[in-house]
Amino acid sequence: MLIDAHLHCTGQETRSGVLRTLDEADVDLGVLLAPFLSEDYSLGDADSLRRANTHLADLVNGHSDRLVGFAVVNPLHPGAVDELQRAIDAGLSGVKMLPSGWYPYDEAVQPVFARASELKLPVLFHSGIFIDGRSGRFCRPVFFEALRDHPGVRTTLAHVGWPWTDEAIAVGLIDRIHGVPDAQAAFRFDLSFGPPPPYRKQVLQLALEVLGPGLLQFGSDCFLPCPGAQLRERRGWLEDLLNELQVPQDAQEKIFAGTAAAWLGHETEQVLPRLGSGRWSPICC
Repeated sequence: MLIDAHLHCTGQETRSGVLRTLDEADVDLGVLLAPFLSEDYSLGDADSLRRANTHLADLVNGHSDRLVGFAVVNPLHPGAVDELQRAIDAGLSGVKMLPSGWYPYDEAVQPVFARASELKLPVLFHSGIFIDGRSGRFCRPVFFEALRDHPGVRTTLAHVGWPWTDEAIAVGLIDRIHGVPDAQAAFRFDLSFGPPPPYRKQVLQLALEVLGPGLLQFGSDCFLPCPGAQLRERRGWLEDLLNELQVPQDAQEKIFAGTAAAWLGHETEQVLPRLGSGRWSPICC
């Protein structure tokens, strides 16, 4: 099994097109994020996020074997808790949030985290520098320690928090120190590459040595609609580094499926090696 745990919707994709992309990329399960960065959708516009979540629920419903939908909410919006509940009731299975104008430890955003905890949702946060050049200061990995006050939440921090990758690894290390099993850890980290090429090998090697593969998962961070070749290319960036580091096959299987499956509450099958290659382009969110 192969899981792409970080795929952006734009509102322009169709169900058949998404499934075709996954098939072309040999991806068994895709985690789709409701649109919030494309035309007509904005984190600052509550109505647009509601439309985004409705679009995604319509797209994934009836195809839970291939598609997992994550709502996007802005916890500063009045009614954000209700919107999260509505989106989950409509068929979505998790939530993506991007701190932009708020810090994860702010009191005002805790009610959304509390509802995610009650629902025992997998949550994906952008962490690290952000493409807008303004929001990175809200997204430092240590700020997400506030999520430990909401133990039902299963949190993934995207991009290993680059450029604060040491800080991100330290956040994840706490569960390691206390002997918490991978599947019960408060934090795991997605390897959709925030670090540009000169940093990647070192970041990956340190994360593997300190956290282990059971807290690391693959995500392409591609924007749909796109050809499957784009997902394969980005997967190839990671596969090449894992092979260069001589990471054993069972560890690679965790990164490409097992960690994300536990995060999502899915069972996994055997992961087959699929190799690719590619060059760097900026990863944003």
